[in-house]
Amino acid sequence: MMNKPRGYVTTLSDELGRRCVTDLLTGVEERVYPIGRLDRNSEGLLLFTNDGELANRIMHPASHINKVYRVTVRPDITDEQAAELSAGVKIGENTTTLPATVIVLEKQPGRVVLQITISEGKNRQIRRMCEALGYEVKELRRVRIMNIELGNLKPGEYRKVTDQELNELYELIR
Repeated sequence: MMNKPRGYVTTLSDELGRRCVTDLLTGVEERVYPIGRLDRNSEGLLLFTNDGELANRIMHPASHINKVYRVTVRPDITDEQAAELSAGVKIGENTTTLPATVIVLEKQPGRVVLQITISEGKNRQIRRMCEALGYEVKELRRVRIMNIELGNLKPGEYRKVTDQELNELYELIR
């Protein structure tokens, strides 16, 4: 698991010469690849594996894997607007998100920090949900995937998932 820093793309290589998350995996002998994606301007928890079945189970839309994000948006939002965000948002012509859990963590004038939990993983979903309702996303960080928490990893750091975390993860995705 890695704390993906902002400015890196979630891919093994990039034809545009942008920095890739795999560039940060110095010392990892096995060939691993990211499970899912975080866009270049997002940061936070990113899992890597060499187990194709595990990756497919986590990424498959039918799995409804819970992912938790800490999102800073502008301007401030009301409780009613937070409820609207949690109800499911139309993010495209034929696309509406599943309901999400939205918790207001912190409010300041013109700015709010939310915890948003989703169970699907559409392309740039959190950003698109917020933008569809007129909010500007200032910061987006994934802090948890199922039972795996980002914890105190600094941006760019990675660590091996513990045996206990991995066993719990396998139990959850059965």
